[in-house]
Amino acid sequence: MSLIACDKVSFSYEKQIVVNELSFSIEKGDYLCIIGENGTGKTTLVKGLLGLKKPSGGKITVGDSFQPTEIGYVPQQTVAQKDFPASVYEVVISGCLNQRGMRPGYSKENKERANSNMELLGISDLRKKCYRNLSGGQQQRVLLARSLCATTSLLLLDEPTTGLDPVATTEFYSMIDRLNKKHGITIVMVSHAIKEAIEHAGSILHLSHSSYFYGTVEAYRHSTFGKRFLGGMEDDHIN
Repeated sequence: MSLIACDKVSFSYEKQIVVNELSFSIEKGDYLCIIGENGTGKTTLVKGLLGLKKPSGGKITVGDSFQPTEIGYVPQQTVAQKDFPASVYEVVISGCLNQRGMRPGYSKENKERANSNMELLGISDLRKKCYRNLSGGQQQRVLLARSLCATTSLLLLDEPTTGLDPVATTEFYSMIDRLNKKHGITIVMVSHAIKEAIEHAGSILHLSHSSYFYGTVEAYRHSTFGKRFLGGMEDDHIN
């Protein structure tokens, strides 16, 4: 069974439909990129997948052994978040809050998990550094380590490379590829970067104001959506 399946799902605000009859599924091990112009409902869909907004139509079904609370979420950063006055370790281990329950403090297992994820993402040497003093690329590694403390199955990333320089962006995509292929983490990434999406993802969900595309990257290349939005990029890919 799919981790998450959307069957003709619609979302509305004040009776205004934002997402209309959307059907797709997220399977274990998938790498799905959600792309589309502004105002096509990407953020609204993210809220729906996280269980923060109920559909106005259709149905979202989760697998028997999976819950939306198990999603590791990396949101778009605000200015206030970038200036958060906490140590790297404090930010990372806060991803274990849902597992802590009513217990005061963090368990030995929580601490080991935070240390393991910092090591995995190459930020162990930053553990005592203040988060707000880090570069954009370092901050994204910290947030990624935090999200991995919340899940071992699915990461949902909302525009994670916004504001990163080209080198940091390339490194970030390499990390996500490794988490997906080597560690089996299912990836769902919202992005405006269509070129990077088709280079790294396995499937594409492209939202527009009137319709949508859902399928493999190869099918997207040959679709009306792909031919329209990829344009000259496909010639570069072929050459």
